[in-house]
Amino acid sequence: MASFNPTVGGWYKNMVTGETFEVVALADDGQNIEIQFFEGEVAELESEIWDELVLSPLPPPEDFSGPYDDLEPEDIESDGSANGHRWNNPLDQLE
Repeated sequence: MASFNPTVGGWYKNMVTGETFEVVALADDGQNIEIQFFEGEVAELESEIWDELVLSPLPPPEDFSGPYDDLEPEDIESDGSANGHRWNNPLDQLE
């Protein structure tokens, strides 16, 4: 049983299923918790379900490639861009 409150940005391991996930959002009313599994899937838990889970806090993973495991080496350019697109910071356009 989770003996701690969820923290946005906190990583946890479900000790029953072995799945790892990050809390990505909390509802304003505190009733729903949005999580993202290491592989990228997003889910929402009710606070009552959270309280029933057997969880262990984890440090953030060093390798964040879980959601991108299906990328092929040719999908990533040598300059770090994906598929030849350069992703710029939108704030760079402001003066």
